[in-house]
Amino acid sequence: MIDEIRKVGIVPVVVIDDAKDALPLAKALIDGGINCAEVTFRTAAAKDAIKIISEAYPNMLVGAGTVLTKEQVDDAVMAGAKFLVSPGLNPRTVQYAMDKGVTMIPGVCTPSDIERGLELGLKVMKFFPAEPSGGITMIKALAAPYTDVLFMPTGGISKDNIEKYLEFNRVIACGGSWMVSKDMIKSGDFARITELSREAMDIVRKVRG
Repeated sequence: MIDEIRKVGIVPVVVIDDAKDALPLAKALIDGGINCAEVTFRTAAAKDAIKIISEAYPNMLVGAGTVLTKEQVDDAVMAGAKFLVSPGLNPRTVQYAMDKGVTMIPGVCTPSDIERGLELGLKVMKFFPAEPSGGITMIKALAAPYTDVLFMPTGGISKDNIEKYLEFNRVIACGGSWMVSKDMIKSGDFARITELSREAMDIVRKVRG
């Protein structure tokens, strides 16, 4: 799963308020070349949205974000989520997800966070919130002593700064929401989502070939 996420290079962080928007959103991302989405558990529609997308597009890398509890792990897995993401590192929730055999990428931003992740056997962690926590400079500083850790930075990443993150070989992908803003989803501007997704993938190809 990590290799598949790395191939895409971008993980759109999606907030869906109405499950009816799930299918057109997924199609817009795929049409733009992004075969991946992290649907956050910040709304009541998240579980249904994940189920709808995973059933309609079984080859799409659909993950669940903001997974904070064991119950949300169960809900996400039952809905068809292929990976889980959280803003922080809750050892019990992470271990529960790992025991179920599902990939979980918890959030870290300090050496102590990373060491808790390593103790659980994790090698890939979300660096969050990326820009407020020092950005790529901080990631490189953390990567130096933790030579086996890979990062998925999220938070404040945009088309204007994603390139510098992707250039670092310890970054598997970047999470971002600029191509899937709530306003575009609510207004049904899926053509714009496709356009921005295509532009984002152009940046990935430029950096990674």
